[in-house]
Amino acid sequence: MEAPIFENPLREGLRLERIPEPCVAVIFGASGDLTKRKLVPALYSLATQNLLPSGFSVIGSARTAMDHEAFRAAMHDAVNRYAGAGPVDPAVWHGFAAGLFYAPTDLKKPESYQKLSELLEEIDRDRGTAGRRLFYLATPPSLYTDIIRLIGATGLHRSAGWTRIVIEKPFGHDLDSARALNREVLKVFAEDQIYRIDHYLGKETVQNIIVLRFANGIFEPIWNRRYIDHVQIAAPETLGVEDRSGYYEQAGALRDMIQNHLMQILAHVGMEPLATMEANAVHDEKAKVVRAIRPIAPDEVGHFAARGQYGEGAVGGQPVKGYRQEEGVDPASNTETYAAVKLLIDNWRWADVPFYLRTGKRLPKRVTEVAIQFRRAPHLPFKNLAGGHLEPNALILRIQPDEGISLNFSVKMPGQAINVRTVRMDFQYGASFGKQLPEAYERLLLDVMLGDSTLFIRGDMVEAAWELLMPILEAWKKPTSHFPNYEAGTWGPKEADALIERDGRRWRRL
Repeated sequence: MEAPIFENPLREGLRLERIPEPCVAVIFGASGDLTKRKLVPALYSLATQNLLPSGFSVIGSARTAMDHEAFRAAMHDAVNRYAGAGPVDPAVWHGFAAGLFYAPTDLKKPESYQKLSELLEEIDRDRGTAGRRLFYLATPPSLYTDIIRLIGATGLHRSAGWTRIVIEKPFGHDLDSARALNREVLKVFAEDQIYRIDHYLGKETVQNIIVLRFANGIFEPIWNRRYIDHVQIAAPETLGVEDRSGYYEQAGALRDMIQNHLMQILAHVGMEPLATMEANAVHDEKAKVVRAIRPIAPDEVGHFAARGQYGEGAVGGQPVKGYRQEEGVDPASNTETYAAVKLLIDNWRWADVPFYLRTGKRLPKRVTEVAIQFRRAPHLPFKNLAGGHLEPNALILRIQPDEGISLNFSVKMPGQAINVRTVRMDFQYGASFGKQLPEAYERLLLDVMLGDSTLFIRGDMVEAAWELLMPILEAWKKPTSHFPNYEAGTWGPKEADALIERDGRRWRRL
């Protein structure tokens, strides 16, 4: 196991802004969309903030034939198009582009990795990166095992400095494949060198869940079963599958969103108070929550999960095709484009408090939010004068878009009579801080370079999440005659409404 290079970047529970030492980021799959849309624009944005060290370098690696200059030109176009900071600043770009290199690579051939090793040694000499390397797997998951094995076989994981590997989701297709991937990567890298990335964890509002809970004395005392009725975590999307039908046909909504993104949010909401913000302490508490979720018996899947697939309809006033009419989709596909699950956490804090998770494509609105719904007041002395139904109090954490936090509570309306209505107290990041929020990948890439794995996923939690959802996936292998079962532009199938309404609750209006 490698010796640590840096001191702990967290002091007194707070992460400090620091500039990492010079290093090289090797991006496998550098000709793909992830590199163009997210990775290189995020790195450029860090450069504009002076958060990258001099000597920082990137090696793009893919089968596409091009030289260093062609790669720099392609990345210039990508940054111009996708970076949130506006048009490329020539002065910043000049220094950033000097560290961009390209290595044509057949990812299944050892000789390609030998050539990559030679380029790494050359950059170490010329740019002072001293053997500090991170390998980023931005390829299809089918190539992960080949790349990891050949990194190990050619000795690229050993150097004078540190080496780390970043693995994009999905982390396996099911429990068996997730365990197999973990075994393979642990043959070459130690667990503290492995950074399983979920970009939702880099979003400001997800990070703020921990601060909201543990930095404010008013919330944690009521963050339990005595005061909270239930929790809803929602991530609807207006888009269809776009150009991802090949991936989506194999994945579906449960694998694509709930197994990773929404399960991570649940862990942040449900975790116990932290003694420290050290990475393993955070990982330990998150893993405890997921392991405490009640297993779903195969014969109870219908009571704890609902699925759907969109048909033809209209979104934003525009007619759209049904899922089975999308290019690359099987006309008889049983892939779910909507998934809702009810999870129960069997511990003292959350006993009998259901967590409802839902996500779907071609829904009326794109939004990701967490709603903490509190129990109703036990007695309303003015209930006959309230002028209608009173909504229970709710704390809403908006993750995207319009990031912020809202608290819904009841007040008396002006006038002689006691008429009560629900109002909202609202906090918005943009209005309060007057600055654009950083992209999730900016934070996460910088953390990898600093050696801070707090916002990444440990292997045991990946496996625990898969284990929890396998009964649902097994049940959903059986074909259904009810697809499509919701119209594009609506809020999903009636089965999802029944899932929550049988508990005497209903989905929030988003």
